[in-house]
Amino acid sequence: MVRVPFVYNKTYSTPRRPFEKERLDQELKLIGQFGLRNKHEVWRVRYTLAKIRKAARDLLTLEERDPKRLFEGNALLRRLVRIGVLEENKMKLDYVLGLKVEDFLQRRLQTQVFNVGLAKSIHHARVLIRQRHIRIMTIMVNLILDWMGHLNIVYNVLRPSCTIFSNLT
Repeated sequence: MVRVPFVYNKTYSTPRRPFEKERLDQELKLIGQFGLRNKHEVWRVRYTLAKIRKAARDLLTLEERDPKRLFEGNALLRRLVRIGVLEENKMKLDYVLGLKVEDFLQRRLQTQVFNVGLAKSIHHARVLIRQRHIRIMTIMVNLILDWMGHLNIVYNVLRPSCTIFSNLT
C-alpha cells in the first residue's frame, strides 16, 4: 500500500526581524486588547490579511472590465462583507487595501461574545466558548477563531443550574 503524504498549508508567517521593538509592543497590545493566547494568533491574522490584500492588489492591476477582475473581485468582496470585515457601502477593491488587523480581530467569536455582554472580560469569553456555553442560532460552538458575520449569539441553556446562568439571568 502506497503511503500518501499529507499536504499542510501555511497558516502564519513569522516576522523577518524577531526583536523589533515597535512590532513587539504592537503585538503585545493586540494580545491584551483582544484576549489572544499567543503571538501565533496575531501572525495568523496578519498572514490572512496579507493574502487578501495581495489578491486585491493583483486584481487592481487588471483592467476595469476584465472578466477575472469582475468575477474574483466580487467573490473577494462578498466574502469580506459576509464575515463582517467590510461594510456593504464600501464594496470596492480600494477599500480592501485599507483593512487592518484590528478589523479582523474585531469579528472573532471571542470578541463578539464580549461585546454582546455575555462575558465579564475578553478572557472570560474565551473560557465560555471553550466550555461550550455559547451557541450561534442553534449550533453549539467551541471554536474561538471563527470569523463571525452578523449572527445571533446566545448562551447555551443546557445546564440552567450552572452558576454562570444563575448569576447572569
